[in-house]
Amino acid sequence: MTRILHLSDLHFGYERQALVAPLLDRVNAARPDLVVVTGDLTHRGRSGQFAAAGSFLRRIEAPLIAVPGNHDIPLFKLTARLARPYRRYCRAIANDLEPVAHVGHVRVQGVNSVDPTAWQRGVITGAQVRRVIGNLDPGCTNILALHHPMQQRPEVDKMLMKGAPEALRDLQSAGLHVVLSGHLHVWSAGAFLRDGQGGVLQVQAGTALCNRPGDRQNEFAVLDFDGPELCITRHVAPMSEPGFLPPEQMRFSRRDGGWKSL
Repeated sequence: MTRILHLSDLHFGYERQALVAPLLDRVNAARPDLVVVTGDLTHRGRSGQFAAAGSFLRRIEAPLIAVPGNHDIPLFKLTARLARPYRRYCRAIANDLEPVAHVGHVRVQGVNSVDPTAWQRGVITGAQVRRVIGNLDPGCTNILALHHPMQQRPEVDKMLMKGAPEALRDLQSAGLHVVLSGHLHVWSAGAFLRDGQGGVLQVQAGTALCNRPGDRQNEFAVLDFDGPELCITRHVAPMSEPGFLPPEQMRFSRRDGGWKSL
């Protein structure tokens, strides 16, 4: 079994301070093989916020990879956003904006979906898609990790990432298994599956630490891969509660080819 822990949208600078230590304790207690962080480590991309985010990530005991989100580049300083958008991210988090990790029979490939010219929307390019497809490992469960989701429910009021429909079509045809994303602060797992008919399992994380009242809760997920079987454990901390509720579980299988919810 390989355990992947998925964090997203930490938003240091607007974080729920009382949950930082309990979140860190839960992450380390889960003993994941790999932690994947899908962007928005900071709220406004400021140096102090990156320092806090970097300090938090360094206290995670497991191996870790992260990709940037749109909140991790300057918003109001247009020149800095266009000329050197990732300067602070690279100093505090990592130089590699599209990291790759291979643990057990699971391969995770990060993609930087931030578009400095369109701050919120995001973009995935044909070159990125071709790189992901070219590196898929037929002996592994292949996971793509990026900030912006590949699909959205009709009620979502944010623009879908540029290039997402074409990218999802090509990645699905090539045999990608799972997409991890964030951005929307709304949990979703398997919402776009047609049971047993192939397709990519999309896991869209809620926010792990953002203290925006409209979010109502913070959360993260643990994904346990056992061959073609997957158990997702969701850990939720409502804003109205002092900490985390008992975890919830969902199970999926691709034993017969396409993903099915169990």
